[in-house]
Amino acid sequence: MPSPPRAAVLAVLASAQFTVLLATSIVNVALPQIRDGVGLSDSATTWVVNAYGLAFGALLLSGGRASDLLGHRRVLLAGLGVFGTASATAALAASPGVLIAARAVQGVGAAAVAPAALALAVGLYAPGPARGRALAVWGAVSGAGGAAGVVLGGLLTRAWGWPWIFHAVAIGSFAVLAATAVCVPAARPADRARFDWAGTATSALALTALVWGLTTARRSGWTDIGVLAAFAAATVLAAAFWRIERTSASPLVPPRLFASRDVTAGNLLTGLFGTVWIALFFFLPLYQQQVLGEDPLTTGLGQLPLALANMLGATLAPAVAGRIGGRATLVAALLTETAGMLWLSRISADGTFLTDVLGPSILVGLGLSVAFVQLTGLSVAGVSGADAGLAGGLANTTRQVGGAVGLAALATAAGSVTSRATGNQPPLQALTDGYRAAFALGAAVLACTALLAALLVRRAPAGDLPHRTPPPEPAAPGRP
Repeated sequence: MPSPPRAAVLAVLASAQFTVLLATSIVNVALPQIRDGVGLSDSATTWVVNAYGLAFGALLLSGGRASDLLGHRRVLLAGLGVFGTASATAALAASPGVLIAARAVQGVGAAAVAPAALALAVGLYAPGPARGRALAVWGAVSGAGGAAGVVLGGLLTRAWGWPWIFHAVAIGSFAVLAATAVCVPAARPADRARFDWAGTATSALALTALVWGLTTARRSGWTDIGVLAAFAAATVLAAAFWRIERTSASPLVPPRLFASRDVTAGNLLTGLFGTVWIALFFFLPLYQQQVLGEDPLTTGLGQLPLALANMLGATLAPAVAGRIGGRATLVAALLTETAGMLWLSRISADGTFLTDVLGPSILVGLGLSVAFVQLTGLSVAGVSGADAGLAGGLANTTRQVGGAVGLAALATAAGSVTSRATGNQPPLQALTDGYRAAFALGAAVLACTALLAALLVRRAPAGDLPHRTPPPEPAAPGRP
């Protein structure tokens, strides 16, 4: 039987990434309905989001390494099965415990799907323009998945009720699983080393403690005893992980992964980039609903210009990089996103979508997508097939952890500004002041990231970023 065209295989793998990101954002606009439908308390409602993010972020490294050792296709299929089953369970949940547990298991499945799918996608093409175009597709789909989740969440909740947001994800997961089984060729694992169980356990627990402490700090404050205990545990576990990795014969994160300057720089910049990415999609819908008074569906539809700009930017990224170089493209993209965030920092309490949201959304979407494509390529540049899944998992981990850090810090800053303004300003103005502060701080972080990119990224990045030299002969489909 002939192998499917690489474009078809890439489409299937990108659909897996789309599904994971869809599940991340699809619940956001439906949280009030989910709370009332299952009987969640206000504090427990946040765990509908946090349970997924915790499991996803904590296990990405393990999922990436498992895919290298067991086979990328095999782990992708297993992850999609777990993800789809957990989604269906969430749709049928009649109690808070079942729903939150199902969301956590969704995160476990996503932690296997994301790095395995990226490793397979990168392995389809040799370094050069062809791989750059594949990463552009990846970036466009990633942006579309996040925005589509907000739109679909509003549509499905209004039409058929909140369980259908999980039914839709389950249906999509099983459809992608079937397509993967048919279209993605099997390949032998690239690495026969033993799995590092001790490193896996300590890294997962350290990341869980860190992300839990950061998400709890948004509600309880940075000096809460539980938050401080979580940070202390994360520090101890991280030290234990470092010691285990130094002595392990088959470490979870092999030192050779950081032999590439591109990989090291890519992960550092991705972590900083993630601090603003996740916070943006947290604060912007809140401003639209709480200040502009939009309903969930209108808020979701308001994300479409950002999504379209995101897809356009990702599509143009390889051509731009081919003309001006990878480093200049990355810096320009980060500065474009910075300009959009600065524009958002000028929102007003009596504003409108057209005057306050549309323009900056387009700028942010263009910059975000191009930066995502370049950083993804940088984070896997020069990595062998034996480490492709781990490299993808590491890049996703730094983005997730960076997002948790950024959201906690920016939410705390926004809350502090709003608290100080309350009593001196009308309520909507106080809220707006807080959101403006968050967007301004996000712009400052992005500007610093652009400066670091100019200093750390080589003028002509090697490996997977698009460049002008002809690529080697393309690899066969299914290469791990």
